[in-house]
Amino acid sequence: MSQIILGIDPGSRKTGYGVIEKVNNSLNYLGSGCINVGNGPLYQRLNSIFNAVSSIILQFKPEVLAIEETFLSKNVQSTIKLSEARASAIVAATSNGLEVFEYTPRQIKQAVVGFGAAKKNQMQFMVQHILYLTGVPQVDAADALACAICHSYSNNILQNLK
Repeated sequence: MSQIILGIDPGSRKTGYGVIEKVNNSLNYLGSGCINVGNGPLYQRLNSIFNAVSSIILQFKPEVLAIEETFLSKNVQSTIKLSEARASAIVAATSNGLEVFEYTPRQIKQAVVGFGAAKKNQMQFMVQHILYLTGVPQVDAADALACAICHSYSNNILQNLK
């Protein structure tokens, strides 16, 4: 049984994405990168995120989207912008027929590193190790891949409960 999972690490200026394929109990890396939308007006950046995620979906044909939940930061405006970037990715996914699964940063770190307060470099190292990558993925791409990996592990648990 195979499933293609798109992971998203949302951001209003830079959104990471990672695509993996789960085949039985193994994970295969398909692609990753960053959607850089720059400093333009927010509505244009949100549209760029929507269009880019839609293009990634057309290219890789995932069945599901795994996305990081918004965390509350001290800067309310940053939290709002992050939530809007998340919404753009979610709308792109749902408009393309994908089911959406949301995970907290702590859940993702726990699943990938085994420690809910893992640092960025630990996440990058484990993502590289789990997916047998030849190089260290960029931070936002690694976070997106980690989200997809988290979903694949969570999905295993759910399947075993059935």
